[in-house]
Amino acid sequence: MAGQEVFLLEDAIREGADVFLTSDFKYHQYFDAENKIVIADIGHFEAEICTQELIYDYLNKKISTFAFHFSDVNTNPINYL
Repeated sequence: MAGQEVFLLEDAIREGADVFLTSDFKYHQYFDAENKIVIADIGHFEAEICTQELIYDYLNKKISTFAFHFSDVNTNPINYL
């Protein structure tokens, strides 16, 4: 397994977690978790889009003299049918 997920997945298994929430796992990385923990790979875009309102609220509180706006541009390269 390559990348940051290596030690995090091993830590989650060692600590007895039921689910490991991540994004961008590679095919063979799932085998490291087989019969040990559930992998919830929610996708890179989906993981980030869920936090945009939290970040917006945080920045609005910290920087009250700046106007923040959400973009209408969809940058998700995946189209769901």
